[in-house]
Amino acid sequence: MRIIASRLAVITGIATLALSALFMAGTPSASASATRSKPLPCQATMSVSHPADFTTTTVRVKTVAEARVTTVAHYRTVNRAHHGRANRHGRAAIPYRISGATPGFRVVVDVTVRWPHRSGNCKTSFTPHS
Repeated sequence: MRIIASRLAVITGIATLALSALFMAGTPSASASATRSKPLPCQATMSVSHPADFTTTTVRVKTVAEARVTTVAHYRTVNRAHHGRANRHGRAAIPYRISGATPGFRVVVDVTVRWPHRSGNCKTSFTPHS
């Protein structure tokens, strides 16, 4: 009876190890997909938050190296999109020429960063003055 009990314990132990190994083998792929779905870092600021008419203000973006950057400025009457790419340090500068923007109207700039199968979003704003 002891031999049967000890063999049963060995078989149970082997089965437990096999199941543990099976579950552990699935963990890296789950972790990898979680990494892919994690948003890219995105921080945006304006070089000049209260630009005068007929000047240029720049959206400064911090993200990952070589990410594609899209900015959309939501003026009172129109939306303006600009595109760029972050440098090897993860920095991008997207200029906006201010001409005829409504003084005192807060312009929100939505920023989207993509690389290669992930994306991230952030925003900043500026308020033109005359």
